[in-house]
Amino acid sequence: MIQVSLGIDVEPDCPPYLSTQYRGVEEGLPRVLDHLDAAGIPVTCFCTGQVAERFPHRVADIITRGHELASHGHSHQPFDTLDAATARRDITLSTATLRSFGAPVTSFRAPNLRFPDQYLPLLEEQGFLVDSSQAKYKRAYYTSRAVTSMTRVPASMTSSVLRLPAWIRDPWLLALASPVVLFVHPWEFVDLRRAQLRLDCRFRTGDAALHALDDVIRLFRNRDAAFVRMTELRQKVHRSEAA
Repeated sequence: MIQVSLGIDVEPDCPPYLSTQYRGVEEGLPRVLDHLDAAGIPVTCFCTGQVAERFPHRVADIITRGHELASHGHSHQPFDTLDAATARRDITLSTATLRSFGAPVTSFRAPNLRFPDQYLPLLEEQGFLVDSSQAKYKRAYYTSRAVTSMTRVPASMTSSVLRLPAWIRDPWLLALASPVVLFVHPWEFVDLRRAQLRLDCRFRTGDAALHALDDVIRLFRNRDAAFVRMTELRQKVHRSEAA
């Protein structure tokens, strides 16, 4: 059976281009969560600590809806630009902020999917069980030789692919190996088509992005795929390894 884990990276709008704006958190996040709840799709929300501080009601809503709350760092600065002391502070602060909402928060994804291997012990110190900071479409995934106690679950495809026309997107997605790990951002569900942004941050945003997500869900459901949160995927991986 194909396993699909869908994540939402809850962060400022299209960083670093609109890093001071949060239309995605204010408008896009409730839209996409309503949509996913109606479809019965559980997700993992990788949230920054700063978003949680600024919009605590949005984080509480994620938990109330039964989705997994996970860490996306605190400040959304790429970890490969931070020294070890700053990286430790960022992870410690984000972990404390998110866990203050009463959720376990055991999954982590670095901003921009950029996380140096030497910082993995910083996640282990905070009790993280899953790291989804790697990406199969990035060279670092294939060159990493790090050993960690965590389960590493790489992203399968970048988010903008989901907004491509179906004739391009669907064969691409169906060729991915299970587990298929996909992610979106709340700002993608706000109409940014006329904003002064890079093309991949603005094309087919808003309603078109919601329709595209519907199509992707339908595509995998027609293949009898199971949609799972990141923690559930970790449990399946461990059972598979034990067998």
